[in-house]
Amino acid sequence: MRKKKKVNKREIDKVEKVQDPNSMHINWFPGHMKKTRELLKENLKLVDLVVELLDSRIPYSSKNPEIDKIIEGKPKVVVLNKADLADPQNLKLWKDYYADHNIKAVAVNTLTGEGINALIEECKNATKEKMEALVRKGRKERPIRIMIVGVPNVGKSSIINRLTGRKSAQTGDRPGVTKGKQWVRLKGNLELLDTPGILWPKFEDERVALNLAFTRAIKDEILDIETLALKFIEKLSKVAPEKLIERYKVEIGETPLETMENIGRKRGCIVSKNELDYTRIANIVLNEFREGKIGKVTLEVPSDIEEKE
Repeated sequence: MRKKKKVNKREIDKVEKVQDPNSMHINWFPGHMKKTRELLKENLKLVDLVVELLDSRIPYSSKNPEIDKIIEGKPKVVVLNKADLADPQNLKLWKDYYADHNIKAVAVNTLTGEGINALIEECKNATKEKMEALVRKGRKERPIRIMIVGVPNVGKSSIINRLTGRKSAQTGDRPGVTKGKQWVRLKGNLELLDTPGILWPKFEDERVALNLAFTRAIKDEILDIETLALKFIEKLSKVAPEKLIERYKVEIGETPLETMENIGRKRGCIVSKNELDYTRIANIVLNEFREGKIGKVTLEVPSDIEEKE
């Protein structure tokens, strides 16, 4: 009697993805993120202000819809981080959008420090009434306590390092570098509580999930990297085709796959028998986007929100 071959579920899932490249379901909520959500709720009473970090390239997609529920009406300042990677005109659209909704959004470039002083001032402005009230009650002046929140890989550690003027928090171009709670003292009588990045249990909109995956807020290791790159090429062909043309010196194909293959041939991603190495192409395109080599790119604009709503 022949033994039944053991079924490898991971292989089946991968085959299903390849067979249906138009479908890419992303759902990631590891246990440590559930703990982080509980940690946020637990420590809110310790802080005066919440600083919410968003990725300037995907401000809508990088906003955790649970944050506003969790912070329970605490004063909040929004930071459009990684401003150096976003299209300047679209970045202005986002700042105007938040201004129209009575939310002050500060664009920050942690590489140069641009926007850091503005962020500090906004933190002081947002807590001014509370701190003055404490003084009137005879309380001793204390640091303004701030909690930084945001999805993984949005640049929290880099922001903290800029605010302190020294390398006080571990940084890395991958989600999950900031592991636990830590208090960080700042100049200007400010004190920061840093927390790990937090995602949400289920992505209702596939476009949101993909944007997070494009920017590596979701780990590449749990994704089909080839399909992800194909989706990114499809997205960029719509929002900024000139960036692909300029960077890779190729024509935009009739399909995303054709464009991907054009890039592969141009970059010499060829294996035996003149076949293309799609994994290598995928890594090249995604990494060059994340490193800003494709150019300043914004993947969504405020008008996209109206379409989604």
